[in-house]
Amino acid sequence: MDERLKFLLINPTAPEWRITAANGPRKKTQIFRYSMLSSLYVAAAMPASVKTKIVDEDVEAIDFNTDADLVGISFMTFNAPRAYEIADEFRNRHSKPVIVGGYHPSFLPEEALGHADAVCIGEAENNVPRMIEDFMAGRLRRTYRNGSVDLKGLPVPDRGLIKRGLYAVVDTVQATRGCPQRCTFCSITTFFGQKFRSRPVDEVIEELKQLGKYLLFMDDNIISDADYAKDLFEKMAPLGKIWFSQCSTRVAYNKELLSLAHRSGCRGLFVGFESLSQDGLRDWNKSFNRAKDYAWVVKQIHSKRIGVCAAIVFGNDSDTPEVFPRTLEFLVSANVDVLQATVLTPFPGTPLFDELDRAGRIVDKNWGHYDFRHVVFEPRMMSREDLVSGHDWVLSRFYSRGSLARRFCNELTYLSPSTILRATVPLNLGYRSRLSADGTF
Repeated sequence: MDERLKFLLINPTAPEWRITAANGPRKKTQIFRYSMLSSLYVAAAMPASVKTKIVDEDVEAIDFNTDADLVGISFMTFNAPRAYEIADEFRNRHSKPVIVGGYHPSFLPEEALGHADAVCIGEAENNVPRMIEDFMAGRLRRTYRNGSVDLKGLPVPDRGLIKRGLYAVVDTVQATRGCPQRCTFCSITTFFGQKFRSRPVDEVIEELKQLGKYLLFMDDNIISDADYAKDLFEKMAPLGKIWFSQCSTRVAYNKELLSLAHRSGCRGLFVGFESLSQDGLRDWNKSFNRAKDYAWVVKQIHSKRIGVCAAIVFGNDSDTPEVFPRTLEFLVSANVDVLQATVLTPFPGTPLFDELDRAGRIVDKNWGHYDFRHVVFEPRMMSREDLVSGHDWVLSRFYSRGSLARRFCNELTYLSPSTILRATVPLNLGYRSRLSADGTF
């Protein structure tokens, strides 16, 4: 008989993607289901006396009649209402103790404590063993904050804890945490204490040897430390992996680094362009981006047969309604392969939220609306309605059937057929499916 403490770790999700007894995961959006690594790291940090089960509402429904001894919920801001609903159900109707963690409860622990017995503030690995020890001893504290994690010797997660057949066909891995930049709209800097850290390259390589051919690095900016990235890429090259990750535009300015990325198997990068306005970039403390170079940046990355997924954020104080056609023109003319366009969302815990809140410009604190699609603040140069409609217009044009056909044909001149078939086509069709479900089309 297994007498270990039973810990249930839940990842809540938005209503439109939530799995219930009546519906299953949508095949068309499987390409976006890959980010369970943080939960796997929580499980890996548990003492041997704990048996962890992970439930992701993107792929399965929650069993509120579980025999778990302790329930954990990890969530971001837009999932806070659902997380609190789950916590209240377990605590009030099933008498289960609940601990919570993740970005939102780390930034608003007092709010979270209204629905939980304890809050893990910041990274879990240093907090979880003490939380379990205190829980077993009947002395669980209200908050736990033990600082940054030393990534040397980080336990390798047990990927068998998730239903891998329901996720994208890539293994997720992490070489670094945090980002040295201080963009005002980004939660990462605050959550990781404005620190950038890296795992020993040899430890990363040993983990990669145990994984499949296709990899997704969940790093916030994999090239933040160029020397570290070069060392990593050089040692990855003999492994024959195909990998994707995210980074800043600065990758294009380092030819050696970009060449090493390609040689090591990089075939796609999510790049934070954010805005075509240099004034807007400066407002967000992101002046290291040079908007005038963006087309050149894409061209440099394409020259190494690496696809580009562009991150664009609409809603900067310098944005007028003209930003939408101007941005679309850039995206099309530069041959951007995939687009993630979002409405500016000032998350609690960021300097941007504090700035807008002090100015009385935060008009909506329903956390469920902090989903990159709703406008929760008062824009300066356009109405809230114009911001939403312009954002939707760009996406509908970029992902129209005609645009998809032209894009796939263009990609044949600079991307390999396997990259197109395995990455850009599924991502484009996946985004189109999500937009159709959201009513954008």
